[in-house]
Amino acid sequence: MIPKERMQIERVKMNELDPEYRSHCIEEVNQGLTAEQALIEAKRCLKCKNPQCVEGCPVGISIPEFIAHVENNEIDEAAKVIRRTSSLPAVCGRVCPQERQCESKCVRLKMGDQAVAIGYLERFVADHSDVKVAEKVEKNGMRVAVVGSGPCGLSFAGDMAKRGFSVTVYEALHEIGGVLKYGIPEFRLPNRIVDNEINTLRELGVEFCTDTIIGKTITVDELRTMGYRAIFVASGAGLPNFMNIPGENLIGVMSSNEYLTRVNLMGAAREDMDTPVLRGKRVAVIGGGNTAMDSARTARRLGAERVMIIYRRSEEEMPARLEEVKHAKEEGIEFHTLHNPIEYYGDEKGRVTGMLLQVMELGEADASGRRKPIAIEGKTEKVDVDMVIVSVGVSPNPIIPSTVKGLEVTKKGTIVVAEETRESSVAGLYAGGDIVRGGATVILAMGDGRKAASAVADSLLMGR
Repeated sequence: MIPKERMQIERVKMNELDPEYRSHCIEEVNQGLTAEQALIEAKRCLKCKNPQCVEGCPVGISIPEFIAHVENNEIDEAAKVIRRTSSLPAVCGRVCPQERQCESKCVRLKMGDQAVAIGYLERFVADHSDVKVAEKVEKNGMRVAVVGSGPCGLSFAGDMAKRGFSVTVYEALHEIGGVLKYGIPEFRLPNRIVDNEINTLRELGVEFCTDTIIGKTITVDELRTMGYRAIFVASGAGLPNFMNIPGENLIGVMSSNEYLTRVNLMGAAREDMDTPVLRGKRVAVIGGGNTAMDSARTARRLGAERVMIIYRRSEEEMPARLEEVKHAKEEGIEFHTLHNPIEYYGDEKGRVTGMLLQVMELGEADASGRRKPIAIEGKTEKVDVDMVIVSVGVSPNPIIPSTVKGLEVTKKGTIVVAEETRESSVAGLYAGGDIVRGGATVILAMGDGRKAASAVADSLLMGR
């Protein structure tokens, strides 16, 4: 029997910065829950005997268990529960699409109510607990290497360190964090939060080596000769896609990857940094995912007077999180759905000055389950712009697939792996995250890292 008082508690609302204020700075938009809010929200958990929310979590956090500790104001105990299976709780509590994963399974939804705010509670625990490091274990004498320091690689590294393995993570860039650093703006995920989680892994014994391109600086074969018993490839999908339409080579047309990397990782928005970045006044962002929202909201913060999201489907089909769409609208971003660019125009100096948009309508559902956009013949619109940010997806990093002999890859350049173990066609070489999926969420990448860690540990500890 569910206590009536639990059912009557309304879902907490996240505390946020004022839209006008935040659209001119990089301060974190979501401010987190107060202790009082967290304790009240925890009471909304119905303590299901068969909690479906756990099944919806790619890293298998024992959600009702940690929420019960929050309800009892046992924040450190809650943190211990979360860190058993998640290496990045402060990150996941901020950027994971809980509404499509754990919260989508909450029984309260089936009862016509709003789901328990699991993500908000995870963030609260991570931010307010003194427990930052899982219990250390004795080293077992075996070494493993990780290629890439994004969420997938960090998840794998953390799980392997907890099992006693010596882990070295190799990162091509000058900072650790991968897409968490270069792809997600500070107003959504502050760098200090990522750094705190990385320092937690360091305390577990994980070593990091930056400015090292595996496949170039060091080959995979050389890693083997260095004594690594297994290699996990989590090099991501950092190769931006373009639409191959006229005018894409004009000055002012760039990928979201380049734009966000310049701002997020290289500090282009800061006055004390020399990194250049274009600052358009009339900016169009092509795409409807989280990266498109991040790009549009970043352009607003860099002084754009008009920022437009151009998306070929309707808003209902947008893959971006609902929260990100909400925040973008509050910050004055325009949404031009059912439109698709087919050409960009430029001036005599080769700078983009406008774009031609094809007006679309929705047809039947395609393989993705979303209704297919169809061009309305003869119906186009011209729009003046001085900057275009293309955010229509990414392709896998090609260095490892092109430099390892015998490695099976797909036509899209992703590494083929066994579903259960994440092992590739090359013995001892495992892979996960975007280099396998071709583009996914932080938490799905972390789930791959955990699955691979379990398989690698089992294989090595059994002496295969």
